[in-house]
Amino acid sequence: MTILSSTYGREAVFYLGTSTGNSSSKGIYLGKLDTDSGKLAAITLAVEANNPGFVTLSPDGKFLYAALEAESGAVGAFAIKDDGALQLLNIKPSGGSGACHVSMDAQGRHVFVANYGGGNIACLPVQPDGSLGEPTAVVQFSGSGPDPKRQQKSFAHAIYSTAEDRFVYACDLGSDKVWSFRFDAGKGTLTPTEPAAGMVPPGGGPRHLAFHPGGRFVFANNEMGLSVTVFSRDSATGVLSPLQTISTSAKGDGPVEGVSTSEIICHPSGKWLYVSSRGDDIIAVYSIGEDGHLTLNQSAPAEVQVPRGMAIDPSGKWLVVAGQKDNRITALKIDQNTGLLSATGNFQDAPAPICVAFAP
Repeated sequence: MTILSSTYGREAVFYLGTSTGNSSSKGIYLGKLDTDSGKLAAITLAVEANNPGFVTLSPDGKFLYAALEAESGAVGAFAIKDDGALQLLNIKPSGGSGACHVSMDAQGRHVFVANYGGGNIACLPVQPDGSLGEPTAVVQFSGSGPDPKRQQKSFAHAIYSTAEDRFVYACDLGSDKVWSFRFDAGKGTLTPTEPAAGMVPPGGGPRHLAFHPGGRFVFANNEMGLSVTVFSRDSATGVLSPLQTISTSAKGDGPVEGVSTSEIICHPSGKWLYVSSRGDDIIAVYSIGEDGHLTLNQSAPAEVQVPRGMAIDPSGKWLVVAGQKDNRITALKIDQNTGLLSATGNFQDAPAPICVAFAP
């Protein structure tokens, strides 16, 4: 039995991307969650790496890829050993500065990367041994938004492909756009749809995306606007059309100084949506209607400081949340009838955690 089964005994395996700048972190860490009790095992260092902020795993669980923000824009490829430790395969330029997000296509044949500082995205092919080849596509964004401090130009913040590998979507915090592309999985190329992007409200600053099971709806958390924009998605053309924008706060009072949203996760059941918020350190819990519209049901304490990243375990019962400021992770219990969150008191120390990624 390898450590990369979706359950290892009753333990789900996950990896933590971290910030190694101004922290005690040395790289990427390995963790385990007991899916019955929600208890977290002590984390261990999987591999040393330079600022591996965001990580993603291949669908077969054999490889891990990391955005290396401290490498002037690079992506690292790692093989996963039987004990869960990582072995570096190679590092490739990401096509721009400030690599901040990585994801994979459904077949595990390509890695996508968003470059925040460069304001662009790239697609890199995966070689038979799991290493990365040279980019097959690099797309430069252009645009700006109404906030002169944060939106003077494009800032690519995240990139995702659909389950059928026909379309790719990327968040541009600087221009308030979610760009959409047709993806040629054979060539690794990206072609803009028409129209080329869905818009969030001015000054929203889209950060990450979550897809509803089946792909009919796409949810974007707006980092600056403290809100979520719901898009309907045309499965034939890939075009996004905005349906709703709803606040992450019960007060609904818009942007607040020192507060910003970070991660967005859709429950595998398709019933609930979760958005973490930094500064007030809460997680907004929404129910998802049949028409995709959201209803805010809870503002749950994150139980950690600066909840930067989070992920739902394969059982759908626990939300593991990473506290970047207080160097801790916790597991919150998901009520299987309502989707509401409750504290468990289960914590583990983790240096400057940014991203949580469960093994498939």
